[in-house]
Amino acid sequence: MTKWVYTFAKGKAEGRADMKELLGGKGANLAEMSSLGIPVPAGFTMTTEVCTHFYDNDRTYPQDLEEQVLTALAEIEVHMDAKFGDAKAPLLVSVRSGARASMPGMMDTVLNLGLNDETVEGLAQQSGDTRFAYDSYRRFIQMYSDVVLGVDHYIFEELLEYYKDEKDYSLDTDLTGEDWKSLCDQYKEKVLEEMDEDFPQDPKVQLWGAVGAVFKSWMNARANTYRILHNIPAEWGTAVNIQAMVFGNMGEDCATGVCFTRNPSTGDKHFYGEYLINAQGEDVVAGIRTPQPLTIYEKEESGSKLPSMEEVMPKTFAELVTYRNKLEAHYKDMQDMEFTIQKDTLWMLQTRVGKRTTKAALKMAVDMCEEGLITKEEAVMRLDPHSLDQLLHPTLDPDAPRDVISRALPASPGAATGRIVFSAEDAEKWVKRKEEVILVRTETSPEDIGGMHVAEGILTTRGGMTSHAAVVARGMGTPCVSGAGDMRVDYKARTLTSFDGKVLAEGDVITLDGSNGEVILGTVPTIQPELSGDFAKLMHWADDIRELGVRTNAETPSDAEMARKLGAEGIGLCRTEHMFFEHARINYVREMILADDERKRREALGHILPFQRQDFEELFQIMEGLPLTIRLLDPPLHEFLPHSEHDMEEVAKIANMSVEGVKERAAELAEQNPMLGHRGCRLGITYPEIYEMQTRAIFEAACKVTKAGGKPVMPEIMIPLVAMNAELERLKVVVQNTAKEVCEAEGLEIDYMVGTMIELPRACLRAGEIAQAAEFFSFGTNDLTQTTYGLSRDDAGRFLRVYQEKGVINVDPFVSIDQDGVGELVQMGAERGRQTRPDIKLGICGEHGGDPASVAFCHKIGLSYVSCSPYRVPIARLAAAQAALGLDPASQD
Repeated sequence: MTKWVYTFAKGKAEGRADMKELLGGKGANLAEMSSLGIPVPAGFTMTTEVCTHFYDNDRTYPQDLEEQVLTALAEIEVHMDAKFGDAKAPLLVSVRSGARASMPGMMDTVLNLGLNDETVEGLAQQSGDTRFAYDSYRRFIQMYSDVVLGVDHYIFEELLEYYKDEKDYSLDTDLTGEDWKSLCDQYKEKVLEEMDEDFPQDPKVQLWGAVGAVFKSWMNARANTYRILHNIPAEWGTAVNIQAMVFGNMGEDCATGVCFTRNPSTGDKHFYGEYLINAQGEDVVAGIRTPQPLTIYEKEESGSKLPSMEEVMPKTFAELVTYRNKLEAHYKDMQDMEFTIQKDTLWMLQTRVGKRTTKAALKMAVDMCEEGLITKEEAVMRLDPHSLDQLLHPTLDPDAPRDVISRALPASPGAATGRIVFSAEDAEKWVKRKEEVILVRTETSPEDIGGMHVAEGILTTRGGMTSHAAVVARGMGTPCVSGAGDMRVDYKARTLTSFDGKVLAEGDVITLDGSNGEVILGTVPTIQPELSGDFAKLMHWADDIRELGVRTNAETPSDAEMARKLGAEGIGLCRTEHMFFEHARINYVREMILADDERKRREALGHILPFQRQDFEELFQIMEGLPLTIRLLDPPLHEFLPHSEHDMEEVAKIANMSVEGVKERAAELAEQNPMLGHRGCRLGITYPEIYEMQTRAIFEAACKVTKAGGKPVMPEIMIPLVAMNAELERLKVVVQNTAKEVCEAEGLEIDYMVGTMIELPRACLRAGEIAQAAEFFSFGTNDLTQTTYGLSRDDAGRFLRVYQEKGVINVDPFVSIDQDGVGELVQMGAERGRQTRPDIKLGICGEHGGDPASVAFCHKIGLSYVSCSPYRVPIARLAAAQAALGLDPASQD
């Protein structure tokens, strides 16, 4: 018989922390806390295999599941001294999801399950608090009706607001037990009106309704969107955790809270969190009430006037600190914990590795290593390489003037400027038309995930540091300011009003400083990040570990300088055609293209030569002796020709042609499919004088830099789009002859290599032959993906997202290398190239070079280096170190 249910309670558990695939993260950690002797309300976990069965069998359950659930439920009753459905001593339970990867707020939860018209009276007698009992019942009716029955929770919110208006109440806490009892009746009447059936009174019916809702929520729209954004496979499924309820809303000796063993925004080693007296956990994260600081230190830092838990409940706080220390030491990582205090008794409801900003993750990794909690290797493994992007971009200039219109909570650091929009849907629409936006909401909900993902920043007027907006924004690396209670959002008028009466309309520009919580009118200048301190330390550890070299794709001095600052070990792709487009030289390039004989082409190329030579001089100087792989001209010639009438007239004068002649030449060069046409080495064979000029510029620059006392220059001349060895051999002679001529004239010897960019399937298949002439291969995986799939990278985005949503592919092959297809061609090309030339240098230079999963693949097949854009160099360095330590990001997802 398959075991579908795993129990946990009072110092023992059937599960363990390493069973996340089966029990989900929440279930595995609840089991682990129980085994550690930490007070956890008794409960059980339905495994992820139940979820798989549910979807594989027309949303039905295994036959023996109900029996196992009833047995586990009976165990909870014994441990908690209460009985499910009992009118005198009722056991209430929570029903929560728990996937192996944290998906905050994406799936459904039901609390206070087990309440009905009879058990609510038992709860009132047992607690001695009618108000608490009926408050819990109305919460349950509202949540269950929303999650399970599909009755929108706003309907119940409206009933509550109407009731408060009638009674002239301002706050929920003004309502008495009789008030809540009356509202419960109204809620049930509304359910009957909406559903044409009564609210379910049988606790077992309630239980299976909630379980089904949680499993169904695994496939809801927001969960699907979240999984696509975070590469979480749908087949993982979710577990369901059923746990005895404990109550933080039974009076002033009760509380609930969320806390982190270290600050999730900064990484500082300070106990950090928020709590509310006489509340349930949903009240903290929903932003309905303003939470109070956990510690005195936190209170002083935030300037809060509210009393901290350390002051109000010192004994329970001290116990919480003990569990904080125990859990962080046990898991060797920062923990995100939830707790409830019922009648001065502390219960721990959850622990998990806490989400954090990249800045915090970096600090924690370095600090924990220096504290001896983890090793350098473990510290390097702690950071998601993708997340480094958050550290590498500009922040607001602290000396720039700021028109601050609000100061609130710094929920997720970073700087963001954009136009105000008031809905997730509008955010997505505006971004599609190339606008940068700030999503402004009273509070965010899981349905806002799409808009939150595309927004530059997020501003909410309610909610704390552990609100939905804060947690999701930190996970995304999106700047967020939350709890701006002195601002007012008017969704109908589409306005945002500041505390001093400034009214901002949709489309107005604001800036958020997520590091200090400021909301600023207009745009604020930015400054470059400091890449020293903890960042430099961790990257040094990564460099000591990695085996794969990391270069950059760059052809401008500014890009090359930035790449050097970020740790690039050379240039792996210098696209020389990018140098052709500058205004001072483009018309000479056009003159060369329009020339109808070699003499005229050479004359035009003579004008381009000094520009190219200067470009290469600057790059050689910046690289200071590091290798520089230079790709000779690649795109088809028609891309350089003018399109406007004015530009055609200008070129016609320079080329001494008529405008009609220019148009005729453009038509002559136009191709049906230039991606597969007259480009790359095919241009070099047709017009060898172009490659001669470029080679001359390279070696004249190399000689000049060498004579000036610079470090030895090492050019690597790359011939693009080679499909046959005969193409490379012919063009290698052109390079060698030109290099020899320049070096003899300058009286110098310059070491160099000639190789090719492998970007065609045939080149991979015939790599053994091509390696006879090639001293290096650089796999151009962007074009290799296009030519292998028969896809246009520019057009495929229209349907690849649909492919992902429908499960045809897991990852866009232009984002992460297709290891089974394109990857096999790369591996084949590398192996066949080595068979001919054992010392051949092998790298990739497509943007896959900055994708961690692709970097891990390159490490696995033994390439020499990866090359990527400058800002992705640190990502590649860290990913290469993690690959050397055995991490395969592709297998993690």
